[in-house]
Amino acid sequence: MRKLLVSVLLAAPVFIAPVLTADDRAEDTAKRIRESGAVLGEIMNAGDKGIPEDLLQHAQCVGIIPNLKRAGFIVGAKYGKGVLTCRTNDGAGWSGTSTVIVEGGSIGFQIGLGETDLIFIVKDRGGMKSLEADKMTFGGDASAMAGPVGRSTTAATDAMMHAEILSWSRSRGVFAGVSLEGATLRPDHADNERVYGHHVSQREILRGEIAAPQIDGPLYETLNRWAPYKKGE
Repeated sequence: MRKLLVSVLLAAPVFIAPVLTADDRAEDTAKRIRESGAVLGEIMNAGDKGIPEDLLQHAQCVGIIPNLKRAGFIVGAKYGKGVLTCRTNDGAGWSGTSTVIVEGGSIGFQIGLGETDLIFIVKDRGGMKSLEADKMTFGGDASAMAGPVGRSTTAATDAMMHAEILSWSRSRGVFAGVSLEGATLRPDHADNERVYGHHVSQREILRGEIAAPQIDGPLYETLNRWAPYKKGE
């Protein structure tokens, strides 16, 4: 009897662990989306120290990678996970979020100073097509530059305005344009499958072909406040 009890106790974690892991991962995903909305809201509320409002209002896609850790960019992992969403075909709404991974490359001088939030915008549908692939290289598959900071785009150079992707980072309260040159972006298919309940491609998500999950709500509230759709633009 004692041997049987020991065997049951030893076997129990095998059956329980996958359930706990799935719950933990689901909570991590929901937390990541909440944090992404919070990061964008805080930066846009910074006024002259934020992303120019007109750039965000005309963005085709917005990517947010919250809480990059310093160690991840020193030990060689160069890794951060966040969310990406794009305007749907009619421009009036946003697609569901795709969990994405950014890694590699020289991601600006601010990386390495502690926790870092990364934001990038894709300016048009041409740049969006690059994101639909299973892997994209900033500066290779799509032209990318550090974005301007301020309430308007008066600080933007002509080169910035022609780049397909503009990016920024915030580290220890300092917000500035940051280069993503050489970094890669790819979808986290496993995480997206957990969110949507079945395998989905990044293209299907970003084109709005899949219904957005309810957990995206807080992020949409922030996007719709700062990047509202204006008919005819």
